[in-house]
Amino acid sequence: MFKRKYLATFLTSLLAVMLVISGCSGQSSTETNQKKATDDKQDQPIAKKEGNSITIAIKDNLISMDPQDTNDTLSGSIQSTMLEGLVGFDKDMKMIPVLAESYEASEDAKVFIFKLREGVKFHDGTPFNAEAVKVNIDRVSNPDNKLKRYSMFELVEKTEAVDEYTVKVTLKEPFGAMLNNFAHPAARIVSPEAIKKYGKDIAMHPVGTGPFKFLEWDQSDHLTVEKNPEYWQEGLPKVDGIKFKPVPENGARVAMLQTGEADFIYPIPTEQAESINGKDGIVVENRPSIVARYMAINTTKKPFDNVKVRQAINYAINKEAFLKVVYRGYGSEMDSIIPEGLQFYSKQTPYPYDPEKAKELLKEAGYEKGFETTVWGGNNSDAIKAMEFIQQQLGLVGIKVNVIPMESGTLSDKIWSVQNEEDAEVELYYGGWSSSTGDADWGIRPLLAGGSIPPKSYNVAYYQNEKADQLINAALQTADPEKRKAAYAEVQEMIWEDAPWAFLVVEDTMAGMKNYLHGVYLLPDGSMSAREAEIK
Repeated sequence: MFKRKYLATFLTSLLAVMLVISGCSGQSSTETNQKKATDDKQDQPIAKKEGNSITIAIKDNLISMDPQDTNDTLSGSIQSTMLEGLVGFDKDMKMIPVLAESYEASEDAKVFIFKLREGVKFHDGTPFNAEAVKVNIDRVSNPDNKLKRYSMFELVEKTEAVDEYTVKVTLKEPFGAMLNNFAHPAARIVSPEAIKKYGKDIAMHPVGTGPFKFLEWDQSDHLTVEKNPEYWQEGLPKVDGIKFKPVPENGARVAMLQTGEADFIYPIPTEQAESINGKDGIVVENRPSIVARYMAINTTKKPFDNVKVRQAINYAINKEAFLKVVYRGYGSEMDSIIPEGLQFYSKQTPYPYDPEKAKELLKEAGYEKGFETTVWGGNNSDAIKAMEFIQQQLGLVGIKVNVIPMESGTLSDKIWSVQNEEDAEVELYYGGWSSSTGDADWGIRPLLAGGSIPPKSYNVAYYQNEKADQLINAALQTADPEKRKAAYAEVQEMIWEDAPWAFLVVEDTMAGMKNYLHGVYLLPDGSMSAREAEIK
């Protein structure tokens, strides 16, 4: 069914893209689109807005307002208006102090000390202090609580309130990326009194220190926050309230922005971005992200156990055309195993589109006549389009690819629930990853370390390289950024050469807003910040 539905559109798009690419300039689509959005924001008349509250339409339903028991980016985005961590990220994913005024790590990356901001109160009036931080870290690092984010804090040995505004966290073993874990949404601090009062129901009653306070949550319709008049940061908040409204259907979400029923929507469907940008007071903004799209190759299965076959696949796929067809140019080609926006990224020499080189490598590997294989992926339109593109490209070098889209639950069971490596049926898997700690560790270790093979983590390529594992571990044994940088540079070069993935693209984040709205933006990991929302 899916092939009949999408194939005609796919082939038409591919032909058009090939014609465009043959005459394109050196300026990237992302640069062009960003410039256009900026010009439109300046040139359009300012749309009219009544009142000082805003509505944000989002793609999916919200799951939980407990940061320590949340693993979806969307819920974490809404939590950010109400809850804050010791440290966090700015709009470029650079670490910044938030509830901690300063922080330091021991040279062996085992002890972390935070000096806390004084005079801050939770929304329920209780004081923010070292004891409050200890309660939260003790909660998430306790395996008995079975919280979804336990794995990020399982190395915590003890947390101490040294004095009222100093916290000391000691780990069981060195972990150089721990500060980035504290900047992750999972480390946001909830009122200890609220945890005691609501217990497991804290997910429905968030109480933090942020610029907005929780007002109501109708799970069938919306979640609303209101202004916190006692917020510690001068000048914020600038709006009276924010309503977050789940609207799964793309067209309905866009219509809300056009009519003014919503002031900000995300994501914007790429196929509608250009048609609505600059009209009805709408600005579409796309920015580089750290969301990588790749095709994992099961390195334990023939013929993929041969590195020449894996490299051939990388030469056989035209990444520029892939970006045009699947993401309409909103993104960039991968040039390392992690996106450029991550800490300790190191650029590699790209695999150029060279089908003749691919055929040569296949011949050297003993597969001159090609072979047949299967790619798995999601059943949404973008995933299907991506897999069909890969199917077409590999077919040109003699690799016959069968495309198998799956519902997310089925795909999860077939990939992540495999208990033994030899039982893994996956051959090729089209997927993506957002490294929401902003650090190279979270972009490499869960996906490509030997100890991360399912069901432990997400290494669906079943890639194992002893030297690479040594480098990954070495980067975590120190808090020295220069030593970490050197280790990650070497491991990126090594894995890029080993090609356990077809390295594809880094997609843009896409959002639409009315041109009177400022201070609401998407971060490179695909999360949203509305803390500084302002109507001008």
